This record gives sequence, structure tokens and C-alpha cells, in this order.
Amino acid sequence: MTDLGCNGQATAVALQKDRTTRWPDLVAEMRAHAPRALARMYSPAEKAFVFRVRRDNDRVVQEGMSLRYTAITLIGLAREDERVCSAALCGDTRQAVLERLRAETPGMKSLGDVALVLWAAHANGIADRSWAWSKLLEFQADRRDYPTVEVAWALSALCLDEEAKVGDLREKLAARLMKSFHPAAGIFPHIVGSTSRMHVACFADQVYPIHALSHYFRISRDVNAKAAAERCAKQICALQGSAGQWWWHYDCRTGGVVEGYPVYAIHQDAMAPMALFALRDCTGTDLREAIDKGLSWLVQAPELNGSTLFDRKADLIWRKVARREPRKFVRYAQAFASSIHPRFRFPVDTLFPPDAIDYEDRPYHLGWLLYAWPAATETTR
Repeated sequence: MTDLGCNGQATAVALQKDRTTRWPDLVAEMRAHAPRALARMYSPAEKAFVFRVRRDNDRVVQEGMSLRYTAITLIGLAREDERVCSAALCGDTRQAVLERLRAETPGMKSLGDVALVLWAAHANGIADRSWAWSKLLEFQADRRDYPTVEVAWALSALCLDEEAKVGDLREKLAARLMKSFHPAAGIFPHIVGSTSRMHVACFADQVYPIHALSHYFRISRDVNAKAAAERCAKQICALQGSAGQWWWHYDCRTGGVVEGYPVYAIHQDAMAPMALFALRDCTGTDLREAIDKGLSWLVQAPELNGSTLFDRKADLIWRKVARREPRKFVRYAQAFASSIHPRFRFPVDTLFPPDAIDYEDRPYHLGWLLYAWPAATETTR
């Protein structure tokens, strides 16, 4: 099975370095939870994962369908044994699900979706990936404006699939990400290539480029890629909440937090670890204390009076802690305030307290969780 981590003998040695975490039992429990939760989110009829499950009174119901989340989940399952995969896929195989994704690829309209399908195909040992390479090239991601997240996914996919026949696209995507970076602030923007004055970027806009540029440094030894990944990682770690919260919206001009909430479970146990482990494994920069701190919030969130989003009774990890507010009101208000002056914020904590739980979960959460904490290193990261 193809390794999703830093491939090759040299990096295999690096993966044996001390990876201890303060929370080995929590990580093991979440890994054991993942295939059970994924089975509740899988549709055998569609051979794909749903968009989400959510609590509806005393039931948990499925909603929508997502090929994007299906690809991410297959990336996470790639290094799991067949029993785990069969449980998560209700008896189906990864190959069967990948065939569904391959059949849908010609009609895909999203650079990110195609990049994730390529990543999943490589991770799961699909020998012929030319269909994904050619589709990826159609998007002209080296010259068109795209969300930072999607450009980073494409770069990660191409760095992990070093056999990809895509000309110099890998190098051009890395260059575009690095050019878009704001080194003084330590923050990546929301859109790569955009000339808009948008100053707000989200947590996802930071962690996926950290992951991608770390892997690009691994194969290219481009010190500028390493510098950008390290600078961004250190910035978000410096801004991490006192209880381990990974905040949501950042200012590309100053590197400050525009609005912290919602705090997402996936950021705490999956996305931050996947990015910071990639940085450590590929560059040697070790920020694992921030990973432990993030897990500590998931164990005991002060916003929930010391409770947790990991609902063992429901056997689900609920999505986030948010403010009690009209839909996205505070983040829009703070974005407006900070556009007037970088330090201006509305005082909102009393009026809109951050203590509301979003009772839903999505399969990509479990996919990135398994990717960040693969079985061989679950307690030795």
C-alpha cells in the first residue's frame, strides 16, 4: 500500500523519532471511534459518503452526498488494514469507491475535488492515474485564481505523487503559494492570485499550505518553501488560545486574529496535527506542544464548562463550539470592523457568548483524523 507520509528510506528513519503525545489514550480512542462513525456516514447504494450527519431530536440523520469528503476519507483509510476499511465502508472496498470517484472525475468542476481524487488514487495504490493528471491540468491552476485551500491540495497531491506527468505544474503551484504568502504577517490569503482587498483568511487557508509546502520542501529542498511553512506554522501557534483553541479567522495584513469562533473539533484533532506533523517530518521543525495543547481543548473545553465535543454516548465528535448569534453575524461584523482599522473589533463576548454546540459531524473529519494519526504511529507521534 502506498505511504501517505514522507516516502523513502531517509524519511522512514525520521518517522521513528520520538513522537510522544500527552494524549495517547485519547488518540487511540478516536481512532477506534472513526470506522464506527464513518459507517454511519456511508451510503452503500451511492458508494460514497454523505455530506454530514446531524442530530435531529433523539435521532442522528444523514444529509446530502459529497464526493470531496469521500476522497478525503479514502486518503485517511489508505494506511488502515482491511478490517478497518471494511467496517467504515459497510463491507465495500476502497477500490469500489475509487471507481465511483474515477467515473465522476471527467465532470468535476472543482480543482480541489480533482486534486483530492488524485491524492486518494495515489494513496490507495491505483497504478494508472493519467486520467486524474490530465483532468488536473485542465484547470490551469498555475494562472487562474483559486481558493488557497484548493491550490494547496493540488500541490500536496503532486508532491506525494512524484510520478505525476504534469510538466512543471508542481513547481508553479508552489511558487504561486509562496508568492501569495504575507511573510510579515505570517498568513496565507483566502484566494491565490486574487487582486481583491480581502484581508480575512481562515484556519484552513493556513494549515493546508503548511502541509503542501512542507512536502514540496521534502522533494525539492527549496528553502523558501520551508521558510514559508515554518513562518505560518509559528504564527498560528503563537496565536493559539490559552486553552488550546485553534482560532478561525486571521488578518493577512497584521497576522492577528479577526474572530476566533467557531472553534472546530477537526482543527484540534486532525487538521492542525496533519500540518504540524508534516512540517516536523519534512523539515525538522517540531511544534508538537501546540498539538498537545489543541487536544487538551478537545478533552476539556472551557467554553463548555470543561465538557467535550467528543460525545461518547452518541459515539460522534460534534463539529464545533460557536457563538450564540444570527448566522455568521459576528465574523462578518468583525471583518467589517477590522477593515476600518486593523485593531478595531466590536466587543461581542457578552452579547454573543461562545457556548453553542453544532450537533453535526462530517466524514472528512474522520478522514483527516486517520491521516494525521496513522495506525503505526498513533501513540508515538
